[in-house]
Amino acid sequence: MWVTPNDPKEMFAAGDYPNQSRGGDGLEKWVEQDRDIVDTDVVLWYTFGHTHVPRPEDYPVMPVASLGFLLKPNGFFDINPANDLPPSDKATNGSTESPPCCGTV
Repeated sequence: MWVTPNDPKEMFAAGDYPNQSRGGDGLEKWVEQDRDIVDTDVVLWYTFGHTHVPRPEDYPVMPVASLGFLLKPNGFFDINPANDLPPSDKATNGSTESPPCCGTV
């Protein structure tokens, strides 16, 4: 995973013409510049791989193969910011009915 400052000219990780490149273009070149990323818009570049192992169930029509990427903050806050929320009741949340499992509020 790499992070570079946002630059509209830097669109493709392998450079503008990867099939004509002799190497050293794109992300490799941009990261070597060691530009500051503090207080600026950044681009997060990540690499992933997907391998499909065929199964008998895939024939004759290949089902959808999902692939995803998720960023989850860890230690972003000192405490959970929802800890000091006031209790919820019908007057503040606009609820008209209590859930059947919880009785009346």
